[in-house]
This record gives sequence, C-alpha cells and structure tokens, in this order.
Amino acid sequence: MAVGAAATKLHVSPFARRPTLHQLAAVAVLCSLSYLAGVWHHGGLTSTPTPTAPSVSIATTAAVTCATPSPSLPNRASPTPPLDFSAHHTAEGLSAASTPTQRAYEACPARYSEYTPCEDVERSLRFPRDRLVYRERHCPAGGERLRCLVPAPRGYRNPFPWPASRDVAWFANVPHKELTVEKAVQNWIRVDGDKFRFPGGGTMFPNGASAYIDDIGKLVPLHDGSIRTALDTGCGVASWGAYLLSRNILAMSFAPRDSHEAQVQFALERGVPAMIGVLASNRLPYPARAFDMAHCSRCLIPWQLYDGLYLIEVDRILRPGGYWILSGPPINWKKHAKGWQRTREDLNAEQQAIEAVAKSLCWKKIKEVGDIAIWQKPTNHIHCKASRKLIKSPPFCSNKNPDAAWYDKMEACITPLPQASDIKEVAGGELKKWPQRLTAVPPRIASGSIEGVTDEMFKEDTKLWKKRVGHYKSVISQFGQKGRYRNLLDMNARFGGFAAALVGDPMWVMNMVPTVGNSTTLGVIFERGLIGNYQDWCEGMSTYPRTYDLIHADSVFSLYKDRCEMDTILLEMDRILRPEGTVIIRDDVDLLVKIKSIADGMRWNSQIVDHEDGPLVREKLLLVVKTYWTLGDEKQ
Repeated sequence: MAVGAAATKLHVSPFARRPTLHQLAAVAVLCSLSYLAGVWHHGGLTSTPTPTAPSVSIATTAAVTCATPSPSLPNRASPTPPLDFSAHHTAEGLSAASTPTQRAYEACPARYSEYTPCEDVERSLRFPRDRLVYRERHCPAGGERLRCLVPAPRGYRNPFPWPASRDVAWFANVPHKELTVEKAVQNWIRVDGDKFRFPGGGTMFPNGASAYIDDIGKLVPLHDGSIRTALDTGCGVASWGAYLLSRNILAMSFAPRDSHEAQVQFALERGVPAMIGVLASNRLPYPARAFDMAHCSRCLIPWQLYDGLYLIEVDRILRPGGYWILSGPPINWKKHAKGWQRTREDLNAEQQAIEAVAKSLCWKKIKEVGDIAIWQKPTNHIHCKASRKLIKSPPFCSNKNPDAAWYDKMEACITPLPQASDIKEVAGGELKKWPQRLTAVPPRIASGSIEGVTDEMFKEDTKLWKKRVGHYKSVISQFGQKGRYRNLLDMNARFGGFAAALVGDPMWVMNMVPTVGNSTTLGVIFERGLIGNYQDWCEGMSTYPRTYDLIHADSVFSLYKDRCEMDTILLEMDRILRPEGTVIIRDDVDLLVKIKSIADGMRWNSQIVDHEDGPLVREKLLLVVKTYWTLGDEKQ
C-alpha cells in the first residue's frame, strides 16, 4: 500500500492542486484579453447588443430590411436604416445615407444623359470613316473621363415589367422620335401618348417578328433545343431577339450608335439583351464557336467586300454546324429590285459574291425560300482543309488565338476548328440540347482545354452559385419577386454560375469576363447556352446609361486593385444602373469599407452584410440601392 501511495503521489500534476485567488484572477484577466482581441480582430467593438445570428424581416411596404450588422462589420456604432429595394418612380420615401461621405459626386450636365464613353459621337469624329472605324470603341483617356454622375432624363420612370416591356416603353425614358418617322411604314416603333409601342415589325418582316421566326423555323430546328444562342447583327430595336425569347432562344443583338438614334437603347428598355457594336476592323468581342445561329435582316453590312472579311468573322464565332441567316438585299432581288432602287445586275452580282465567300468558307447553303436564305457551317474542317488545294483563299489562320477578341483585328483567314478524327465528329465536342447543356460539363472543360479546370470544379461551382443566389434572395426579397428585375449584369462571370442559378426566373444576365482575368471561360459560358462579352472594367461598357436593373460584382475590385482607380469602376457602374437599381458587391471586407465610403457620395444607399457562411468569413457583401433622381430634381 505504501509503494502504491508513493507512486500515485509522484504522478499527480501540480496543476491539480486547488488554485489560489491570485491564480484565478490571472486566468480571468487572460481570458478577457483574449476575448477582446478576438472581437477586435473580427471587426471591432460596437455599442449595440450582439445578435446571435443575422435576421431578415420584410417590411409591410415590401422593402427589405437587411440584417442588423454583426460585430464582424467594422465601424458600425448603431444599426443602419433599412435598404429599400422597391420601385417607386419618385424620390419620396428614400432613406438618406447613414454615414458621412468623403466626397460628394456632382451630377453631370444635362447633355450627358445618354453618354456612352467609348462610343461618344464627338470623339468618334477624330477617327477614320473608312469601314466605319469611327463607330468602333474609342474610349476616353484618363484626363477626358467624366467624374460625375450621369443623370436620368426628367420624368424617367422604371420600365414596364417583362413581358409587357417587350411591347411598350415610357417615352420619357428614351425621348427620341426619329425611328417612329423613318421606320413608320415598317412597323418598328410608334408613339402612343406618353409611351412607345413596338408592334414587332421589321424591314423584312412586315407581318411581324413572330411570323418571320415561324418561317425560319420551317428551315432550321428552332424547337428541339439544338439552337439556344443567337447573334443579331445590325439589330434595329431587336424585335427578332425579343420574339425568340418565347422559344427559349437567347439572342445577343447589336447595332452601332449611328443615325438611327438610340435603337439599342430601345432594345434594352424593352428588356431585350443588346449592346452597342459594329463590324468594322476589330473582331466581335466574343470567343470562337460561341453562337448556334447568326442573323442579318437588311443589316446593311457589306458581306461581299474586303475579301469577305465580315463573313469570315461570322464563321469564327459560329459553332460547328451553326447557321447563318440572311434576309434583305440581295436575297429575292428579282422581286425587290425596284423597291430597293438598285439595278438587277448590281443585286445579282452582290448575291453571287456572297455565295462565293460562303462556299470558300465551306458553308453549305440549306435553303432559299422567299426573302430568307440560310447557310450552315461544317461540323469539322476535315474536308475544308483538303479543299485548300483547290480553293487557295482564304487560307487557314496560323498561330492566332481563336478566342482573342478585345481590340484584336479581323484577318482574312479561316479560324480552324479543333481537330476531328472522323468526318462525322463534331469538332471541339458535341453540345447537349437545351436545357441539358446548362448544367452538363461543357466540352471545353471536359476536353481539358481550359488549363487547371476539371469537371468536378465546374460541378462544384454550379452548386456554389445555387447556394449564393439563394442567400441573395433571402437578404433581398425583391430578388425573387417576379418582374422586379429584368436586365442583369455579372461583371466577373467566370463559368456563368450566377446566371445559371437564375435561369428559371424571368430575367436575363449579361455575363462579362474581364480581360485581365482568365478570359478563356467566356467560351464555357456560351457552351452552357448563356451569353456574354469580354470587358476591361478600367474602360466604359458598350451600352447606354440605365441599362441594368441589377449589377453583380464578385471580386471585381480585388481583380482591379492595382489597375485603375476604384471610383472609375464605381462611376461606370452608376452610369449603367437604373435609378432604384440594385448592386451586390462581394469582396474582402477591407475593400468593401473603402468602396462604401465612395458609394455613399454617389447617391447610393448601401449596407455591408455577412457572407452566406457566416460572420467569420472575411469576404462580405455590400448591398446597394441607387436612389431615384433625375435632371432638375430639386430633391436631389
């Protein structure tokens, strides 16, 4: 017993003895210091009680009351006023920003209400008119940039919700009557009191866009999901794209800012995807093999000129097996020659030249019926490469990145398709039909052509964005409200996961892929059946003011941290955001604090809330509502 007792005594730790009063006090002090240091590390001390978890309540006015900021949010001494995401059409009822601003940005003069920095009419006159180069992107240098807020016109009102917006818009929002006079007999657009109405007509479809699309559907498969993405060149007010939406076909429409004042602006006001653009000297800002179908209805593009350069560019952006549709001069010239005020010989020569270019690209003419002619691109280039022994021009491009399209010049050479081992094989991989292609692993990822991206990474990204969009809808109730948002912009789209998670809602997303990041992902976005564009956010976007109802910016400011000034990007976001529009910015909390200090001087109401995974994550969300104000508004 004595030996056992001695052994037991040897193994008793000195810390097992009863602690003294001094020791207890020391431990208490250390614990308190540790707790205070932890709170400081995660955002500082507040005078408000700490909630156990963020809460969201919906006010009786349907406005969202965001969560009371948790201790993870810095520099907050009291709860912020609720953010109101509802549409009002007036300035009444908007809460003021809760924090003092470092700088107040003034409103730009009235003449800038439709300012498009990279397509500015006055600046464009400095550039060559040959091949419409002056209508391409020409962005202002640092000293020329506006440092003010582009105003909405007097009387501006939130657009009609979709689908009503397809057919009607407020006159005050786009106060231009030129097209109602010039295109009166073609049924494009007409003025009806304080509204515009869009009957759906077009130069080459007097019976309306829907009937015209039905005619196309008799020649190509528009109804089985094999055609999802389309490009409308010289789109007018984009009625073709507007009426394709009911057929689950998403069209990217473009037209230059030219004598047809504000045609793209009308399209955007209708809730139809569109951008300012022109076929001139630069490649279109899309990757190779992007679109299932391209279309020109009297778009006035000289397809047969410049060694067929513009058709060669269409060939680059068409997927293997894609279709090109042409209506208008010179198609059906025997019937229309007199109305077009051109000689039969001239029109016949133009058509023969177009046919020759299409043949040199190895396209197959599917059909010409009435006013519509359709060609199809081959599914691979096995036969086409063999034909170069007889057809020398155009040659295949060599050592040219097929997806490079940000100020890259067009070249008179065929963009080669990926290698195919069999004549029946679809080069680059066959796409699933819509809607399966939205969530199927895109061929560019499945083939390993995007470095560092695996099938599993893509699938995880899809799941992640479903979760994130669910969180957005929980903190912004209007996000899930039908008709509140129609035109959305994702400034850093990656694989298009944000847009994919919203595909069941009555809205569309323009997926922008920054040129400074991994721009190879834009091809993936198109393979999923979504649309997008390249963009450098140190420059303006090729769109009109007040284009988007909601802007999503994921890590954009981290990406551009050392590239341009933060307020350069924020002022551009303000320009393209509608009054009472919403912004969601995801980024590191330190950056968000700086962004908020600028945003509060831009007539934005903003609030930082926690990441969907809780307050301990450094990435936070900055939720913004742009206040309503217009030219001459005394309550600005």
